[in-house]
Amino acid sequence: MEIAEYIDALHGEGIALAEAAGRAGLDAAVPACPPWAVRDLLRHTGYIHRWAARHIIERPASVLDGPEEAEILRGEGSEEDLIAWFLAGHAALVETLATADPALVCGTFMPAPSPLAFWARRQAHETAVHRADAQSALGASAGTPEYPADFAADGIDELIMGFGRRRKYAPAAGPAGGRLHVAATDTGDGWSVEPREGRLQPQRAAQPTAGDTGGAWCTVRGPASAVYLFLWNRSGPDPAGVVIDGDLGVLAGWQSSVRVRWS
Repeated sequence: MEIAEYIDALHGEGIALAEAAGRAGLDAAVPACPPWAVRDLLRHTGYIHRWAARHIIERPASVLDGPEEAEILRGEGSEEDLIAWFLAGHAALVETLATADPALVCGTFMPAPSPLAFWARRQAHETAVHRADAQSALGASAGTPEYPADFAADGIDELIMGFGRRRKYAPAAGPAGGRLHVAATDTGDGWSVEPREGRLQPQRAAQPTAGDTGGAWCTVRGPASAVYLFLWNRSGPDPAGVVIDGDLGVLAGWQSSVRVRWS
């Protein structure tokens, strides 16, 4: 995806997040992020938007430190104007990214074609996933978001190829040599991950065939939007449209290894 496409997605997902939060109310529980209520979701995401924008504006050589999550949740944004506070930070981030020098240099924490591409991509998916959280606060009748297939596949790629390669995510105990296959059936994209030499080793792969590894394996396949939400733990253990085959212990090993935090 192009940087402008990420910025457009960030804009739309942030507006959708705020709208869902307003409908749900600040006291509503966020099922995917216990014990958060909607107010916590707004403060968390509003902080992250401001933190991300600082990298584009200040251009630090390394990623900026931030407070503990508990401090963020006690932070800015009064109860009376919390949604407005969120929207102000979101709009400022969109504007900052849209007007930034494409050649700017600043700290990032995953490989990307450029720092600007990194921050635009990361914040687009950060906001899209939290938009799903806000929608979940409306209850099961609200359903789950349906993301454009190419955007969702890009988010799967960021999770597997980006976060999955970070040294902080050491493989959890699980079947030796177990390989996780992931397939987005509507875009034709595929990935595989296996633990090796004390690290998760992800790679982009052709659409997998169940059981083709000769060892422990698990395949997760379905439309990109549904797989995106599932791998980000934003749908239940039996999500609509997602087919899971093979050894569930392999999938559990991935889920327990990669638990993404805010930086």
